[in-house]
Amino acid sequence: MYSQTLDVIPIWLLIIAITVLFSIAVELGFRVGKFKHDRLEDAQNPQVSTILGASLGLLAFFMAFTFSMAGSRYDDRKKLVLDEVNTIETTYLRAQLLPEPYRAETRDLLRKYINLRAQLQAADWETVRKVIAESEKLHDLLWSKVVTLAENSNYSGFTGLFVGSLNDMFDLHEKRINAALRNRISLSIFLSLYLVAFLSMAMMGYQAGLGGRRAPIASFALVLTFAIVMTLITDLERPRQNIFSVSQKAMVDLQNKVGRTP
Repeated sequence: MYSQTLDVIPIWLLIIAITVLFSIAVELGFRVGKFKHDRLEDAQNPQVSTILGASLGLLAFFMAFTFSMAGSRYDDRKKLVLDEVNTIETTYLRAQLLPEPYRAETRDLLRKYINLRAQLQAADWETVRKVIAESEKLHDLLWSKVVTLAENSNYSGFTGLFVGSLNDMFDLHEKRINAALRNRISLSIFLSLYLVAFLSMAMMGYQAGLGGRRAPIASFALVLTFAIVMTLITDLERPRQNIFSVSQKAMVDLQNKVGRTP
């Protein structure tokens, strides 16, 4: 529903696959360059060097651009967790202003909501879907309490404060879904990045083939470097990261705090 193709690939397999893919590109480029070695004039070697420099520069720019996009979304997800925790806590405190029996019922629902959101600390895709569905059910229950309270003419200025916090809590739920699951970097951007990187690695091997000599250690070091950076970019943009993760500790702390509340 929310995942992309690259999300299902384990991080260890991804870095191996990228390294192998780039190594193949270098080898293919070297073999073509070696085949052309005796058929090209020496004057063409500087031209290939210029093209290689331009392609690597373009790749570096593309990677920096994508890393910036992924990093920005990662920061947004971290900020939204703290915003949601603060809003839920405010809503929970303002529920004390409600008349009984709405006060106890509402605070009980909010405790369930906090416990549910805390499950995102270490959740798989199935748990994420369950948390989203159950959260929206609790939204409906909480709102029904407010509607019933208003129909009973017990609505006051204090109740208005609670309703404002409750609306903010609903909004942050949607913002977290958009930031983590819907507002993703397009798969076409990632495919373009991998294609540019593959061609750049092939061009590097082609230049080595034209010179007739390999530099295996330096080539592999460069390939591994690009593979590591691209793996970090891919994982940074994932909703459920392996290397980077959005900590839910603030929500867990709120869960413990609310659990101690009489």
